[in-house]
Amino acid sequence: MNDRPISMPRSLSESNVLIMGGTAGVGLRTAIEFARKGVACIALVGRDEARGNDACNAVKTEFPDINILFIAADANDLKQATNAVIQAHQHMGRIDVLVNSTVAAFVPRLLHQTPPEEIADMLIGQMLGPLLTSRLVLPIMQTQKSGVILNIASDAGKLATPGESVIGAAMAGIVMFTRTLAMEAKRDSVRVNVITPSLIEGTLTYDRVMRDGFSAKLFEKAARMAHLGLSQPEDLAHLIVFLSSPEACRITGQAISPNGGISAA
Repeated sequence: MNDRPISMPRSLSESNVLIMGGTAGVGLRTAIEFARKGVACIALVGRDEARGNDACNAVKTEFPDINILFIAADANDLKQATNAVIQAHQHMGRIDVLVNSTVAAFVPRLLHQTPPEEIADMLIGQMLGPLLTSRLVLPIMQTQKSGVILNIASDAGKLATPGESVIGAAMAGIVMFTRTLAMEAKRDSVRVNVITPSLIEGTLTYDRVMRDGFSAKLFEKAARMAHLGLSQPEDLAHLIVFLSSPEACRITGQAISPNGGISAA
């Protein structure tokens, strides 16, 4: 029997949310869904200031009373990420939910066709942001004795797919990091999960991979397996919001694949 006191999870209406990579696609859709569910304060972090301001305006257009802040920063840069977390924490007072929705601009490529000098950048570009930001936010949540961290990786971290040897290694790193952090953080009532989609229509990543000959062929084949339909940004947003809510208070250390049936990993 566990005699440790269990902190009651905060309701969404009492929660403040930090979204890294929240200016487009899944991140922006998630911000809108959080606002719809009653979250009063959201901070969005991204590298493009113009797109960040547009994202904030898009959320405020639907929810005029939302307290939303954009912070220009690169999640892969320690100094910028640190300043972003400090600024978000000072503005909101708490960080109850961290969503890491950052992506890197790489497309699948067979390993023997991948320039060796690009491998380090591919790994860092895809994997570093969620690890770094989680590390920066974790002490805040430990002090609060509550919090939720949600990372976004992909099914490439679960399934061996030709062309995704390096990308898959980075995604698998995010998955194992998430699971291990969940075991470390549970004593402070901090839950950590990772979402591992495959193709997500309506995103910049989808457009990029479908323009490239090799990756287009790869993902067109995968899309034919999605008999329940390809994921949309709102599908991930609904899942993220659920996993952030008290209704998911027993779920931690899980890698969940909303992929329409492409795989069952």
